[in-house]
Amino acid sequence: MNAPVTRGTLYLVPAPLDFGCEPPQPLRDTLPEATLVQAARLTHWICENAKSCRAYLKRVDALHPLALPLQQQQLQELPRQVHKQGDHGARGAAAWDARPLLAPALAGHDMGLVSEAGMPAVADPGASVVRAAHALGLRVVPLVGPVSLLLALAGSGLNGQQFAFVGYLPQDARERAERLRQLEAHALRSGQTQLFIETPYRNAALWAGLLQGLQPTTRLAVASGLTLPQMRLDSQTVQQWRSAECPVDNRTPAVFALGS
Repeated sequence: MNAPVTRGTLYLVPAPLDFGCEPPQPLRDTLPEATLVQAARLTHWICENAKSCRAYLKRVDALHPLALPLQQQQLQELPRQVHKQGDHGARGAAAWDARPLLAPALAGHDMGLVSEAGMPAVADPGASVVRAAHALGLRVVPLVGPVSLLLALAGSGLNGQQFAFVGYLPQDARERAERLRQLEAHALRSGQTQLFIETPYRNAALWAGLLQGLQPTTRLAVASGLTLPQMRLDSQTVQQWRSAECPVDNRTPAVFALGS
């Protein structure tokens, strides 16, 4: 009889937060050695974008030689529907089934899940892959690395005991204003910090909407360029912000938080 195949492990591999920034920062500034070593050992990947994944692995290879040359690494991209609709599908739709991507793990290969920046499956695609791994009985191991949401929350001075990440706000100005009123009312009533993000090129429009729609005494925090030399993290009341310069540009990803 053939011995049963030992199943592989799914590693959640964090990436640095300097995606799209020049020059890139040294990996060892934000990623522990153990994370880099484990990433170098992997040969099968599920990624948000193959091009950026290869660029990341090239940086890892400069510190720890990859188990296989970059050209021989097996990369699978998450489908566009996951990027557009999220891992859990549109409202009322069934969640996307990621189990076929994990076939190498069922065959005994350890696999890495990686996004373009930060921790996969947290404010980024990948939760469907993790859910599928659990359904298949695979071991799931998140590795240590930067998570922009938690870094922003920790530096905001807002309530870190109760908080919620609400993703992206509506693009339509009227819908966004209504959503902000809801979030602010909940934050002030419950004490729960509300965290959200935006596509960089819409940062300025969101910032204008925040200053226009929020109450003067509401505390508003913004963090951009986290872990980078140009990092900025500020927390003031809306009234104070109204007499200050805009703290975000339309190039750098930012995390916003509001509360009391």
